[in-house]
Amino acid sequence: MTSKAEIAVEKFLEKTDSEAASFFEACVHCGICAEACQFHLATGDPKYTPTYKLRPMERAYKREKAPFSSLKKMLGLAPKPVTEEELIEWGPLVYDSCNMCARCTLVCPMGIDIAGTISKMRAGYEAAGLAPEGLERSVEFVKKTTSPMGVTIKALSAQIKHQEKATGLKIEVDKQGADYMCTFSSSEIMGYPEVLGAYAKLFDRAGVSWTISSVAYEATNVGVQIGSASLAKEIVTRVVESAEALGVKAVISPECGHAYGAIRFAGPNLMGRQYKFEVVHIIEVIDQLRREGKLPAGKKDARKMTLHDPCQIVRRGGLLKEPRRLLDDSCSNFTEMKYAGKANFCCGGGGGVSANERAEELRTEAFSLKVDQLNGVDGLEAVVVPCANCRSVFEDGLDAYEMDLEVLGLAELVAETLAEPDEKQG
Repeated sequence: MTSKAEIAVEKFLEKTDSEAASFFEACVHCGICAEACQFHLATGDPKYTPTYKLRPMERAYKREKAPFSSLKKMLGLAPKPVTEEELIEWGPLVYDSCNMCARCTLVCPMGIDIAGTISKMRAGYEAAGLAPEGLERSVEFVKKTTSPMGVTIKALSAQIKHQEKATGLKIEVDKQGADYMCTFSSSEIMGYPEVLGAYAKLFDRAGVSWTISSVAYEATNVGVQIGSASLAKEIVTRVVESAEALGVKAVISPECGHAYGAIRFAGPNLMGRQYKFEVVHIIEVIDQLRREGKLPAGKKDARKMTLHDPCQIVRRGGLLKEPRRLLDDSCSNFTEMKYAGKANFCCGGGGGVSANERAEELRTEAFSLKVDQLNGVDGLEAVVVPCANCRSVFEDGLDAYEMDLEVLGLAELVAETLAEPDEKQG
């Protein structure tokens, strides 16, 4: 009978392509990546050094696949086999203390994609049945309902009705030939349903058509988070096929980090073909419509605000200027926090960490770095967090550190500060 360790190692080796192998060979163990990792910075524990988290996969490579590995085994010089006990010990490093935020990759002098390699390593854990229970539960929900939180179309329809009543605007489902098909994360649908109303206001004002698919409304890709390429492909395929069946011009990824990377960058590779539509982020769409004069800014919010940069949207997704332009138009007192932009710290809950109950204490400790950033802005009254997962983590973290600070979504802020039809821009 094949052991879990053997299954994991087999997957490690399968995922160790030329890129991953070059990373293992290139690492000079300088430790610079540790100074970029918020889990290491928050705890001071050297085990949270990013490259150390890769050790079991690196060992499997050096024992079985590296140059002269066969000779080294004959001479007794090869690393020892990876055991199940070691994999279980390393599990919290692979899943609990890595957001795959790529801040470590940003500073690595050898250009090692540590976040991407952690994703490949998680594939071994998932194949061997060693992923955290919280993520496994999310997978089961996805299989039953398409949503990692178990949100059904019935629940979404109820939220749509509430927002239609609140805004007086129709939100159409399964509309053929719309300009945009919008996807949402379960966190938005159930925790921040006002985003549905914000979209309705923005698109009605801009004069563009949009819809929501009754079978592909969920954007979150738990396959990417847990390390299952087959599940990631299944989730992407559902969205792609629904969008193509509806004949929309573009699919909008919501204020959700990993959802954006999964559908826009990983998706075509997972499916093995290009889409028949464009993929855009909601921030890109709002920014473009504003620059075209279709979403004129009105009276600005006077509160002192700062911006949290979601890792997958800003550092890995490249949307750096767009949210700042929108904030400058919507807020009269926008102030950047320390390390703003590409070097910003993760919320601490990305990469599936927020769905992993055993990581809660460590996640809260890591959030102390965000607390320091927020405290560094004098007189701060609100923080704009354009990612629903980050937003949930922020609310939990602020509560844990007893901070009184409002957390806002960007789309809602722009919708609330739109110019009235007869109001001059400004």
